[in-house]
Amino acid sequence: MTESGNAPSWLFSFVDLAFLLLIAMTQLAQDPTHPMPDLGSIVIPRIDEEAKSALPSEAHERWQLRVHPEVAGGHPFELAYLSEAGMTPGERLAYAGLTAQLQALQADKVRKPLLAPHEDSRSQDLLDAVAALESFWPGTRRAAIAPKLIEP
Repeated sequence: MTESGNAPSWLFSFVDLAFLLLIAMTQLAQDPTHPMPDLGSIVIPRIDEEAKSALPSEAHERWQLRVHPEVAGGHPFELAYLSEAGMTPGERLAYAGLTAQLQALQADKVRKPLLAPHEDSRSQDLLDAVAALESFWPGTRRAAIAPKLIEP
């Protein structure tokens, strides 16, 4: 390793690289004359994470939004009520019926239903269920997505 003056030569390389990165980052900033794109958001589920605290005492009595696999002539959504006495199944619902029932639950100040998708349910049905829940019980675990469009 060579040295020039009092500082090692590799230090100048890192300083130069940092300066070039700073210049590059300022050049990648969004053009303020272009309108801000509409941002979409989606709930980020926690996968394979163990609970670190005990469930609250009222957790045994809760609504559950089930998303079922696609069946010929059947609707994918079901609102079931879970209590100490067991599960009270609900009727299968289309999206319009689901939002109407969720709106009624939210108006009655019911806690947000738990989402319980079946492993063979359609992705679109799961996303619709998440969107319906988030429209009535907005949460904070979100990711904002702004696609970078390539201009010709």
